[in-house]
Amino acid sequence: MKRVFLFGFISGFPWVLIGSALSLWLKENDLSRSTIGWAGLIFGVYAINFMWAPLVDRLKIPILSNKIGHRKSWIISMQLIILFSLLIWSILNPIEDLWLIIAVGLGIAISSATQDITIDALRIEQIRENENKAMAASAAIQVVGWWTGYKIGGVISLVTAEFFQQKGFSNYWQLSFLVLALIVIISSIALFFVPEVNSKSRSYKQKKNDDLFLNKFKFKNKFSKIIAWLYGTIINPLVSFFTKNSLNVAIGLLSFIFLFKIGEAFLGRMSIIFYKEIGFSKTDIALYSKGIGWLTTITFTLLGGLFAIRMGLLKAMFVSGIVMALTNLMFSVLAWVGDSEILFAFTVLIDDLAAAFATVAFVAFISALVDRTYTATQFALLASIGTAGRTLFASSSGTLVDWLNGDWGIFFIITAIMVIPSLLCLMAIKNKLKINE
Repeated sequence: MKRVFLFGFISGFPWVLIGSALSLWLKENDLSRSTIGWAGLIFGVYAINFMWAPLVDRLKIPILSNKIGHRKSWIISMQLIILFSLLIWSILNPIEDLWLIIAVGLGIAISSATQDITIDALRIEQIRENENKAMAASAAIQVVGWWTGYKIGGVISLVTAEFFQQKGFSNYWQLSFLVLALIVIISSIALFFVPEVNSKSRSYKQKKNDDLFLNKFKFKNKFSKIIAWLYGTIINPLVSFFTKNSLNVAIGLLSFIFLFKIGEAFLGRMSIIFYKEIGFSKTDIALYSKGIGWLTTITFTLLGGLFAIRMGLLKAMFVSGIVMALTNLMFSVLAWVGDSEILFAFTVLIDDLAAAFATVAFVAFISALVDRTYTATQFALLASIGTAGRTLFASSSGTLVDWLNGDWGIFFIITAIMVIPSLLCLMAIKNKLKINE
């Protein structure tokens, strides 16, 4: 579980860079809400990382894979790219270099999405296949780690930016990125102490499936072996998923995953802009949204993992979806009341409770669906579909607020309604879904 916590931390930290930090950096350089919202399209790479997940699952990093392990070599390589990207950000100006900044942000997003493929596979492979309660527990611990990386990274980015700003530095955000680069270095060093498991067994099963397809060829040569490898790498994970579930159930399942967190994504994309517009300072946001939010998220995530274990994954998905929608309405109340610190703290607490429960249930749910022979590919496929819904729709969140003439109260009511279609999809297939509870 300590290892899983580290995986979650490494996975969550980059979201601070291309989410809160980038958004506020652009906001404080007088860029519009719409521009900031559309800049969030860089999160779209999380929605399509399943496209290269089969390659990450099978290809080895020269030298590095043999030295530290296949999974870890991919993560370390991506961490180095994120580190280099932060160094580039530290010398850029949003007014003069907007598109270059977004391009570097895209590089961070691609690296983060790629390492997530391996991180999720490495997490799942730490748990034995028949230990579903341990899987739910590991999902909770990873979410704790993810939120720790996200919240602590958010606190550090906001506090250091405010500190350098008060000291009179005009490039206060750029300096804060150098501080954040140190976190990338420290977490990468910690990763070297994590062992990998089951890599030989996984490789054997993959090769066995490749050979089954290769035996269909009359002539075995280099060309037929390449075709068999490509089939085993790209097609077999999909065949496995649709074989386990009927076509109708698979479509219903994918629709549910696609739609489930759209409302939360709309809220999350605009939340820090909302806090700033109703009068909270960067320090207020760091304290209530990031600092206190981190502590409450850890507590609620562990409780959420317990609830998911006790009530079963399917029931947990329904309950978390309803709670998530209801808590979005608290932001409407905050919008109508104004910059009340007490209400702000209470709203963040309730939202963290719902988000933690929903995330734990969601991660455990899709983790229980994957075939261990193609862990990285299948989890990446399911997670990417969920991210696709959040990213493709939420990128228009700023435009929606502008269309509503800045009526944040109505905006948050709309985000609450967005969860309903996903729950209807899950309701339609719940009796046919094959999941070991």
